Amino acid sequence: MILTDNAKKVLEKRYFKRNENGDVIEDWQAMIHRIANNISNGDESKYKRYYRLMDEGYFLPNSPTLMNAGSDLQQLSACFVLPIEDSMDSIFETVKNAALIHKSGGGTGFSFSRLREANSRVRSTNGVSSGPISFLKVYNAATDAVKQGGTRRGANMALINVNHPQIFEFITCKENINELTNFNISVALTDEFMDAVRSDADFQLISPYDGQVKQVTKARTIFELIVEMAHRNGEPGVIFIDRINQANPTPELGVIESTNPCGEQPLLPYEACNLGSINLSVMIKDNEIDWELLRQTVRESVDFLDDVIDRSRFPLDRIAIMARGNRKIGLGIMGWADLLYQLSIPYCSEVAFVLAGKIMEFIDFEAKQRSLELASVIGAFPNFENSIYSKEALQRTGSLNWSCLIKEISVKGIRNATVTTIAPTGTISMIADTSSGIEPQFSLVYVKRVLDGENLLYVNKWFAAALQKHGLYSEELLQEVAAHGSIQHNDKIPDDIKQVFQTAHDISPEWHIGMQAAFQQYTDNAVSKTINFHRDATLEEIRTAFEMAYQTGCKGITVYRDGSRDNQVLNIGITASTQISPEVRVMPRKRPAVTHGVTQKMETGCGHMYVTVNSDEHGACEVFVQMGKVGGCASAQLEAIARLASLSLRSNILIESIIRQLKGIRCQSPMWNKGKLVTSCGDAVAQVLENYLSDYQNSNPAPVSFIYDDEPMTNENKRPCQALCPECGSSIEHLEGCLKCPQCGWTKC
Repeated sequence: MILTDNAKKVLEKRYFKRNENGDVIEDWQAMIHRIANNISNGDESKYKRYYRLMDEGYFLPNSPTLMNAGSDLQQLSACFVLPIEDSMDSIFETVKNAALIHKSGGGTGFSFSRLREANSRVRSTNGVSSGPISFLKVYNAATDAVKQGGTRRGANMALINVNHPQIFEFITCKENINELTNFNISVALTDEFMDAVRSDADFQLISPYDGQVKQVTKARTIFELIVEMAHRNGEPGVIFIDRINQANPTPELGVIESTNPCGEQPLLPYEACNLGSINLSVMIKDNEIDWELLRQTVRESVDFLDDVIDRSRFPLDRIAIMARGNRKIGLGIMGWADLLYQLSIPYCSEVAFVLAGKIMEFIDFEAKQRSLELASVIGAFPNFENSIYSKEALQRTGSLNWSCLIKEISVKGIRNATVTTIAPTGTISMIADTSSGIEPQFSLVYVKRVLDGENLLYVNKWFAAALQKHGLYSEELLQEVAAHGSIQHNDKIPDDIKQVFQTAHDISPEWHIGMQAAFQQYTDNAVSKTINFHRDATLEEIRTAFEMAYQTGCKGITVYRDGSRDNQVLNIGITASTQISPEVRVMPRKRPAVTHGVTQKMETGCGHMYVTVNSDEHGACEVFVQMGKVGGCASAQLEAIARLASLSLRSNILIESIIRQLKGIRCQSPMWNKGKLVTSCGDAVAQVLENYLSDYQNSNPAPVSFIYDDEPMTNENKRPCQALCPECGSSIEHLEGCLKCPQCGWTKC
């Protein structure tokens, strides 16, 4: 596989092994040798197959396998679910277990549904419960304190059943996007609830503590609040919990209550799952799908993922027992959008839907066939007799011979309780230089600013080939595409290219949901997908999307309205006739002779810090930082932070943007300050700015002046502030239920 420059950077930063001095000591060949050698466990035939599988770019496993296979850690699974029972022992035992998982590189899902509601009686102390939301905040703070495997911070999913008495508080718990930053949240909706929404019926909220009805409300009242919050900032998502449990392969072992952080992997308590994805964009030969290559890739990928279970060192003994008892694997895909580009098939088309179903049915069938063969040789998963397979209860129909396969499995067994999952492929799709999961491409051309200030264009290779074929490829045209994101209104580009090269915002939500449903019908677990909406989407459109996802058989849905994570719309005080030069630069406003402000004391690992935030008539304008008797380089660095923050504030940079860049920076000496972890001096400044924002900010700040790209804009023509990657500063996308940077591979999850 020929690696792109971006792929090389991602690999060097996140995956290649380093020596004790932090120097990279691997390249691509060395990395896949390490992985293939470890997973094959001395089997030379397997080693050759696994090495080729990765080196040809046919398949890549999930990130923990790439990072940890053959290392001292040897934790190879991405997804875990931990139970939380209604006791202090269980709550804090799970906090500890989650910390161990995050340290090993995994993500965790929790259901807080069993925790009694706030103000209910606690007999052991004769007091009252603080409720699940308070403990959700405890888990969030604990995640802040643990660096995930030295490479990424832990990601979590929190779910609560829709009938919990505190459902309203849970739905709004992320109204402030600076709260619970380590969690995605979803509401578990039941069939009963969806029926009540449809018929506008009453719905009971029931205490998990004593089973008593605590409140009766209209189901639509709850549903409309979910819609309103999802419209506001994309959370909560929803999962259809009854549908998930209908597909639970081992119902006698327990009920599924939660999923992994991006929602595609429902798991029983203490279960784990290792994932991997086939690159569809290289499964084409002579402008057609190479079905034989795809079949062979599926079979070898199943072997690989099954071997990962045996080679993985799980962070808890109970997880090892469950993972090896059910042997769940999750084989998925990436490169779907790029495959459609090559076959000249529009993403929003019935042809694409039919092909999606055909490909996923083929993958699911072949994966189960191979798992059946493995069971015949080395045994079925230990809990097989307690599974739906032993009772011929697997629900599958289609163009392939499912009835025969299901009957054969019931007699001979199957090696893996689940075989298919469509997961986010954020960084592994960057390594493979292909589109992510089943998502459409977010943009056909990216602009990346390098250190010397030069802008470099990254062009989708299939789009570039189409332009070259038509004699249209030029720097000028690519700059136009990069500026506008879409080619649909570009008169220079022929209609046949426009029809094929659709991007995420060219595609209506109905087509997004339809594509998710097309893949879901042949996926054991669930499908990670973001349903993109334009900024001006209405509440009614969001509500319709949720209902459509339920009606079409999806197991959950995550929506994202463009710009909805931004707290402020930038008011552009520029008329349409204004000529904007690319040489325009922002000048900070002058500091007044007198300012007023507040000073907050912060405890840091370096000592007592005093941070002052002063304001002028327009709002915050400067920051001063002092720390005890510290001097030298430390003092100079604090002064640099304060000066740059002050310069930014007087240049009308959003205070939220400054906070985002400073918050979470870590040093070797974190410190607790009034119950909140301060991870560094920079993080302390961010926390003071957050406090200022909520308590002291001028209630009527002046409008912000801003120039976006090279496009004249008026007050009526507003654009949201673009969210930026905290590592490289590039614009980030909301895909597959998570934030992702297309340039450096950073992902929130």
